[in-house]
Amino acid sequence: MIQSNFMEKLLDGVEVEWKPLGKVLVRTKGTKITAGQMKEIHKDNAPLKIFAGGKTIAFVNFEDIPEKDVNREPSIIVKSRGVIEFEYYDKPFSHKNEMWSYHSKNENINIKFVYYFLKINEEYFQNIGSRMQMPQISTPDTDKFLIPIPPLKVQEEIVRILDTFTELTAELTAELTARKKQYTYYRDKLLSFKEGEVEWKELGAIAEYSKTRIGSANLDESNYVGVDNLLQDRAGKSTSNYVPTEGNSTKFLPNDILIGNIRPYLKKIWHSNCIGGTNGDVLVIHPISEKINSKFLFQVLADDRFFDYNMQHSKGAKMPRGNKDKIMKYPIPIPSLAEQERIVSILDKFDALTSSITEGLPREIELRQKQYEYYRNMLLSFPKQEV
Repeated sequence: MIQSNFMEKLLDGVEVEWKPLGKVLVRTKGTKITAGQMKEIHKDNAPLKIFAGGKTIAFVNFEDIPEKDVNREPSIIVKSRGVIEFEYYDKPFSHKNEMWSYHSKNENINIKFVYYFLKINEEYFQNIGSRMQMPQISTPDTDKFLIPIPPLKVQEEIVRILDTFTELTAELTAELTARKKQYTYYRDKLLSFKEGEVEWKELGAIAEYSKTRIGSANLDESNYVGVDNLLQDRAGKSTSNYVPTEGNSTKFLPNDILIGNIRPYLKKIWHSNCIGGTNGDVLVIHPISEKINSKFLFQVLADDRFFDYNMQHSKGAKMPRGNKDKIMKYPIPIPSLAEQERIVSILDKFDALTSSITEGLPREIELRQKQYEYYRNMLLSFPKQEV
């Protein structure tokens, strides 16, 4: 009811016309260039952006490609192969010639409004593309696609609202990126010790792999941790979608450290706060020395230097696994317990801002994204014309 009333007020009784995309926008071609050529002519900070599929881009000088292939209009770029999606860009650009783009010469069409409408329909185009061996769509797929044409002032108001949400999310994401860089800088600095400054021991001298088991009756989605619900980039864990119903699992205790042992470069690691169970794809490291603070050990093992070491000694090419013997030989610095606690207290503050899924910036970004999606869906729901 709220959605209906809002849209009725915004439209103020005006009927929304639907037209084929190709009839209201100008479609433009790209430039003949390969990914290899893009890499060769790329120059950092050059003014002209060239798009290829997915996230592949290059920045080049204007003289690097024909002038006729340069698009200077705010446009919607159609990524038509592989990952099918739409991107809005309002600076000079070009793209590979198997892609295409649209811009508006119609004073009654706000190109950013059309972009937002296409974004909520990406799944429709992805479903069309999935019929091919290599997912792809063709120009008729977008040219014939019907889009709503509300009054220009309505388009502009919708764009203003949605831009506000995207700008806020972008600011929060930039802040999170900065915090992560700051966190990494301080962790590297705090965990770097000069030769002779502290005692060093192999991991196996201060910790061991869990030797105990736990029955399935004691497990649920909150305390069963598989490699699938360990989150990448040190982000902890999520609720498990799978819990074993019979047999025993490897038991972990509070303050144990769980590390995903498949594809170590994903940096899956979690400091346990409960009793639970896991499987053979997750290593459970149990501290056994009174000289080590478990949170300090977690920070050492969450450092890039450990994951680089783990990858260096991993086994297998397609699906590398950590070498359990080599992991236990990883050198661990052992400063005084007071110094370990000081380091942990500093890094815990950064961790709350960057890695927590219930507080800090990631939670804020998640809430803003949900809010944006709600308003986007509401604002772009127009009644279809009866045929």
